[in-house]
Amino acid sequence: MKITNALAAEDKPNPHGVSAKPIYDSPHAMAVHITLQPGQSLKRHATPVDVFFYVLEGNGIVEIGEEKERVSRDMIIESPARIPHRLVNDGEQVFRVLVVKVPKPTESTKVL
Repeated sequence: MKITNALAAEDKPNPHGVSAKPIYDSPHAMAVHITLQPGQSLKRHATPVDVFFYVLEGNGIVEIGEEKERVSRDMIIESPARIPHRLVNDGEQVFRVLVVKVPKPTESTKVL
């Protein structure tokens, strides 16, 4: 059995400049714990695989393609492969999101 404390996991440097902690990594899927402080956001980007976001705490905005929705705790948002998306914390509290990529991107499928 492997147990990971998501809040204690180590941040991984990323182009978004936010707290991003890889907490699950297998040949089939990966999960990243993202914490956005008030005013922070991810840069608009696309992934080569499907992604879903599970809001753990707070609320914010999810943009996928041309759609934009306010989301809050315990919501799951699906984001299809190759569609630009981003997360935005426009509030005054922390916005924590679990990001799950399925299947796990490989070097040959990564989008630059």
